[in-house]
Amino acid sequence: MIVRRAINGERSEQLPLTCQQTFILTTGRSVEEISKIRQNNVNPILNPLYKKPLLIHQGHMQWLFDNDGKRYLDMFGGICTVSVGHCHPTITEVVSEQFKSLVHISNLYHQPKLFEYSKKLAEKMPGDLKVVYLLNSGSEANDLAILLARLYTGNNEILSLKNCYHGMSYQTMGLTSISHYKYPVVPPVAMHNVMNPDIFRGIWGGSHCRDSPVQTSRQCSCSSSECQACDKYIDVLKNEFRSTISRGKLAGFFAESIQGIGGTVQFPKNYIKKAYEIVKDNNGLFISDEVQTGFGRTGDHFWGFEGHGIIPDIVTMAKGIGNGFPMSAVVTTKEISQALTKASHFNTFGGNAVASAVGLAVLEIIEKEKLQQNSKEVGTYLLTELGKMKQRIPNIGDVRGKGLMIGVELIESDGNFTSLSHDKYESFFEKCKDMGLLIGTGGFNKNVVRIKPPMCITKEDADFTLEVIEKALLATIH
Repeated sequence: MIVRRAINGERSEQLPLTCQQTFILTTGRSVEEISKIRQNNVNPILNPLYKKPLLIHQGHMQWLFDNDGKRYLDMFGGICTVSVGHCHPTITEVVSEQFKSLVHISNLYHQPKLFEYSKKLAEKMPGDLKVVYLLNSGSEANDLAILLARLYTGNNEILSLKNCYHGMSYQTMGLTSISHYKYPVVPPVAMHNVMNPDIFRGIWGGSHCRDSPVQTSRQCSCSSSECQACDKYIDVLKNEFRSTISRGKLAGFFAESIQGIGGTVQFPKNYIKKAYEIVKDNNGLFISDEVQTGFGRTGDHFWGFEGHGIIPDIVTMAKGIGNGFPMSAVVTTKEISQALTKASHFNTFGGNAVASAVGLAVLEIIEKEKLQQNSKEVGTYLLTELGKMKQRIPNIGDVRGKGLMIGVELIESDGNFTSLSHDKYESFFEKCKDMGLLIGTGGFNKNVVRIKPPMCITKEDADFTLEVIEKALLATIH
């Protein structure tokens, strides 16, 4: 049964059959009670997104339901995490069955699910990327990748791009280059952030530079076959080695295939490929952060780095890997993995039986339900229609992305690409929620709409999203 669409915040009278069987209207606690508990007993950094906090009670595929029974289309997927759908029936069954037999033992013992999943995941990787280390979060994965790079190369210097996000552990906070996520403490040593090759906000770039169905309206002198902006940003990267890093002393270079929290920023064509060559010339390892771009989300490829024409030395992944279950992975070559044997190292929960069973189910669902292809088809449609909306509404400054990893940068209509004010963006954000649409926010000025939904969404969902965004935006700016 299909949920009927309406932009009016109605209660859900027609739910999918599985929801009808299990849906309970209320949790027994009000928003006010939950808010009081939050104020007294929960870490104060966990602030609600909305003026009136959402109390989410249940999910089903691309839908979420609050404790009053109101339905929302989830176009953010738990920050790009719910890859195949909330409470996907296959995963629910797999978890239930696994809990009946084995939940957790130390991975000092053998349990088959860890090995089955590691083999299945390795089969999805190109080249010599065949050794898997399972952990619990993206921060842990990137933290381990730093350690591997330093152990293997014998060097210490780590590079990442400005505007990037790679985690919130103490060490990955050094990789991350967005000040909102950096605490005023002594930073980790030997970590450097280099100029971000941002086609829309950066010094160079324009309408020929991006691998996306929608190009920026900024003009440039590049051609379809040669990107001058790429070359200029690469010159800046080369200068980093002249001024900051001793030649041949690089441990690793981290890059997201498309920057996520930074606002779905795409790099000029061939930038990552040329950066890879510079990294190798300086004896470093190239680490691809696929936490948000992996598992088919970009549509054309299973991994975002494949769209850049490289095979990294190390790949880190999390979020969509477990469809919301806390798990992550580092994948590398046999040669590099040997560096970790220089001391003892283990992760208590990484690769436990339940996590591995979930990981297997996610890979099987993506393949069986053709979710990578769906990401390409629905995502390209959504991007194209958002591009058309940009021509109608001057407050849309840029539309970018691939597949179902999409960013819409909102601006003031002053002709200067000034970021939409916080008050206006907050009003727009609230209006979308009130009309039953959940979206994300990104970018340094928090003016970028982030669309990263469960990959099971339909063209109908895309149309609903387009309708709400346009209606909410027009109501905000007029």
